[in-house]
Amino acid sequence: MADQSTPEAPAPGADSTGTADSAGAPGSGGSPGSAGASGSARASGSARASGSARAPGSTSSERTAPSASATGASSPKGAPLEEASPSGGAFSRRRLLGTAGATGLALGAVGGAAGYAAAPSAGTTTPLSSVGADQVMFHGKHQPGITTALQARGHLVTFDLAAGAGRKEAAGLLRRWSETARRLMAGEVSAQDDTDVARDAGPSSLTVTFGFGYSFFARTGLEKQRPDALDPLPDFSSDHLDKARSNGDLWVQIGANDALVAFHALRAIQKDAGSAARVRWQMNGFNRSPGATAQPMTARNLMGQIDGTRNPKPTDTDFDQRIFVPASGSGDPAWMANGSYAVVRRIRMLLDDWETLSLKDQEDIIGRKKSTGAPLTGGSETTEPDLEKTGSGGRLIIPINAHARITRPDQNGGAAMLRRPFSFHDGIDTDGVPDAGLLFVCWQADPLRGFVPVQRKLDRGDALSKYIRHEASGLYAVPGGAAEGEYVGQRLLEG
Repeated sequence: MADQSTPEAPAPGADSTGTADSAGAPGSGGSPGSAGASGSARASGSARASGSARAPGSTSSERTAPSASATGASSPKGAPLEEASPSGGAFSRRRLLGTAGATGLALGAVGGAAGYAAAPSAGTTTPLSSVGADQVMFHGKHQPGITTALQARGHLVTFDLAAGAGRKEAAGLLRRWSETARRLMAGEVSAQDDTDVARDAGPSSLTVTFGFGYSFFARTGLEKQRPDALDPLPDFSSDHLDKARSNGDLWVQIGANDALVAFHALRAIQKDAGSAARVRWQMNGFNRSPGATAQPMTARNLMGQIDGTRNPKPTDTDFDQRIFVPASGSGDPAWMANGSYAVVRRIRMLLDDWETLSLKDQEDIIGRKKSTGAPLTGGSETTEPDLEKTGSGGRLIIPINAHARITRPDQNGGAAMLRRPFSFHDGIDTDGVPDAGLLFVCWQADPLRGFVPVQRKLDRGDALSKYIRHEASGLYAVPGGAAEGEYVGQRLLEG
C-alpha cells in the first residue's frame, strides 16, 4: 500500500500530474491521488434551493483544484444562464446558485477555515467555496469516478437483483440510476422524493460509477455477453474473505468532497432500486479533504504512509492501454469498449501491531521514508529507487521483501493498475482493536495483467502482509461512459 508502480489518480487538491506511492495494497506506491482528466467543470457557485437545480455555471476542460481566494470563495465565471422560474418569470441561474438565501445560511471562510455566515442581504451573492463548486460530467467516453481526483468521502455498495427480476428490470434500474446520477452530479435535486440532505451544497465533485458482477449475467440471461476477464479472481493465501461482503450482481461507487452530498447520492441510489434489487453489502470510506494541506500532496493512509506515489498518470503514453478496454481488438465484448475492470478489496490494517514497530522497521517494510515518501536510497518522493544499492556490510538498502520493491511493474512483468482507494474506520472491536484500513479499488484493462500478478507476488513474500488482512473482495465489469441520451450499460442490456 505504500509503494506502487500502478497508474494513479492525483490526490485531493493535486493536479493530474501528481503521483505518489501507497503502502499496503497491491501495486500501490503511495496514496492514489487522482487524474483529473475526466472531463469536469466548476459550478459558478451553487446552493440547493428548494425544488430547484444546483446546476453548474461555467465549465472548464479539467478539474480545477481548490483555488479560492483569501476569503475562501471562488468568483463566478461565465455569462449568467437564464431559466424559467416556477412562476413563469425568468431568473438568473447564477444568482440562484450563488446564494444560500433560501436556507438562511451562506458558506464562507475565515482565516482559511470554512464556516457559516449570516444570510446575505438582498441583491448580493455569495459563491460557494471552490470545493462545493467543482463538478464532474456524467456523460463522456469513460464513466466518472475512475480518473477523477480522490474525493474526501466515498461509499461502495453492491446490489443483488430481486428474485424474479431479470434483464428488463435491470434495464429499468440502470435507466433510473443513470438519470439520478446525472441530476445529482449536475447539482440538481433527485427526480422523485428528494430528501433535501444536500439542499445547501454544490456538486462537490460528486461521481457515481456503475459496474456488473459475474453473477449479473446469469441472472439476466446474458451469459454469452459476460467478458472472460470477469472470471472469478484466484484464491490468495492471505485472504480471509467474508462471502457476505464480497461480490454482488451490481456495484456502485459514490464519491464526493462533501459527506452530505455523498450520503444523499447513496440514499437516492438505494431508493431507486425499489423492488428490482436489494443491497448485498455497503462500505463507507474517506480521504484527506481538499485544501487540508498547505500545498497539494499525495494522501496518507491509516498507517501514516504516503500512499499512491507510483500510480500511472493520464499523461503516460500507455495509460489508456493499461486502464481502459479498447474499442476493438481486445477480445472483450463490444459493450465494454472504453470501460475498465474494478477490483475491490476491503483490507484491514492491523494497526495495533504496526504501531508497535520502530520508525526504522516501518520504513524497511515499505522501502520508503515515512516523512516524505522518498525511497530509502535517497531523493524525493518521485525519485526512482535504486534497488541494487547497498549499505554497510553489503546489505541492500531497500530490503528484498520491501513493499516498494515487490510492487514495481518491472518486478511484475510490467503489470500496472490505477489505484483509487478510500480509507475506512468502522469502529472499535470488543477487544479494543480498531476495525480500520483501506477500501482498495483499482482499475485496469484486464485484471490478469493488473491486479492478479501483483497480488500473487505480494502473496509470496511482501513484508507488509503480516500487518494487513484482506477481508472482502469483488471484481466488476464497468462499461464505458454513457453518451447523451443513453444510460450506463444500455449497449449490453439493449444490444
